[in-house]
Amino acid sequence: MSIFLDTNVLLYSVSDAPADERKRAVASQMQRRRDCVVSIQVLQEFFHQATRQSRPDRMTTAMAIGFVESWHRFQLVENTVDVLAAGMALSRDHRLSIWDALIIAAAQTTGCEKLMTEDLSHGQRFGNVLVENPFL
Repeated sequence: MSIFLDTNVLLYSVSDAPADERKRAVASQMQRRRDCVVSIQVLQEFFHQATRQSRPDRMTTAMAIGFVESWHRFQLVENTVDVLAAGMALSRDHRLSIWDALIIAAAQTTGCEKLMTEDLSHGQRFGNVLVENPFL
């Protein structure tokens, strides 16, 4: 069973904030699995969030690039017209932001059964994709 990792899982896995210690351990453990999936959108969001000026633990561009490249070992979902169409339909049908809907659509595209995120409601289901907050 493949699991889709959202941006917040990647961010916690590299956080050095003492308050994130438990979440870092959970996120790092998930990434040891061989069946992780991420989308190009997730990698773009990670880069943006990790390097933004207002972030207290802002990462250098080179560090963020290094992390993004290390996650190329996961199955990657490209931004495609089909993912966009599915995301727009999910956004419309479930009143989701387009960004959340695109992540769900990417998870569905690859047949993932679980979407690991803290940004949606734990236990919520979108077709065959179950939302799980691994940090509860």
